[in-house]
Amino acid sequence: MKKFGRWALKMAGWRYVTTVPEPLKSVICVAPHTSNWDFILGKLYYWAEGRDASFLMKKSWFFFPVGNVLRRMGGVPVDRSRKSSVTRQVVEMFHSRERFHIAITPEGTRKRVRKWKMGFYHIAMQAGVPIQLAYIDYGKKELGITGLFQPTGDEAADLKQIQAFYRGVTARYPEQFYLEVES
Repeated sequence: MKKFGRWALKMAGWRYVTTVPEPLKSVICVAPHTSNWDFILGKLYYWAEGRDASFLMKKSWFFFPVGNVLRRMGGVPVDRSRKSSVTRQVVEMFHSRERFHIAITPEGTRKRVRKWKMGFYHIAMQAGVPIQLAYIDYGKKELGITGLFQPTGDEAADLKQIQAFYRGVTARYPEQFYLEVES
């Protein structure tokens, strides 16, 4: 898959950059997320880098036969209609595995939101793992992981630092990407 990922990104005119080593376990914060293409580009990037990551996705996508493919690719179905703790479930996955990475889009949707969902942060805190900062920049046609953040427990201050990382990154639909930090 590595060769295919590299070839596909090159053919599409995308450049990928990785400047931080991959820890044994991490939450991968992926932003901005304004298009379904983000998922495809993200998977191609991971294949190109020879990395593996699970991802959370709406349970409604996990129908036969698509669900089987998504699970094989690392998909973890999330049922938003139930009051179960996704955070607790993912933390348990971290505790039960030697290596584990899960990509999460903090916006939680492709639509414009005024507040990021903090599940990615709480999972990293409770599991005691770092957050890899991954981006997809349509303006530069570049994607990658160039930041590694260790949460401190000061959620407000940490969120400001994390969002500052994404300042200047161009979403596929820029009007749908919102950062609480000043531009």
